[in-house]
Amino acid sequence: MSILSKAKLRERTEQLRAAAFELGMDFEEKDEYRMIALLRDFKLFRTGGRKTISNILTKTSSLMEEKINVFDYRYTISTGKSSHTYHQSVFFIQSKQLAMPQMLLKPEHFFHKIGAWLGMQDIDFEEHPEFSDRYLLQGEDEDRIRRTMSNEAVMRFFTVEKNWHLESIGFFLILYQDKKLIMPSHIKTLYGKGMKLYEQLKTEEW
Repeated sequence: MSILSKAKLRERTEQLRAAAFELGMDFEEKDEYRMIALLRDFKLFRTGGRKTISNILTKTSSLMEEKINVFDYRYTISTGKSSHTYHQSVFFIQSKQLAMPQMLLKPEHFFHKIGAWLGMQDIDFEEHPEFSDRYLLQGEDEDRIRRTMSNEAVMRFFTVEKNWHLESIGFFLILYQDKKLIMPSHIKTLYGKGMKLYEQLKTEEW
């Protein structure tokens, strides 16, 4: 989505404020505390310019071991004389119960398959061919990524679900669908999917 009128943006903000209340989450219209600085190492946030986060739904656990956020993200890609602004929704969790490798998971397309034939990295799982056919998985520490992703519940999640991107680094994880701004009425669904995946990826020590 490239263009949203001011009226539509205001309507969306108020609808998300109401959704936050229903979910028992706090709401901030603007990124007053510069959350975007925490996300700069993720591929999503290294793309384009004029990056802003808004409409932030937040929940922090009583012991401060986890902080859950759902927000709108906007960025602009300029190519020569033209530019395109994109809006999308992102689930972001910071948790001491995560110990994630640095990795990127995204839908696999035809050109990725050609790239794999030419040597581009794609970590596949022979025992989960449907997952491997549907998603491209990349990261430097392949052994650790395999240990993390070999969880049957995680494999089932991504085999059933389509078109998701997951990025992780240590205590941080983001989940999103590229360039897709989720309707306020469906934001609870994004929250639910993010939390379901988080429960499956938490370390066993907790």
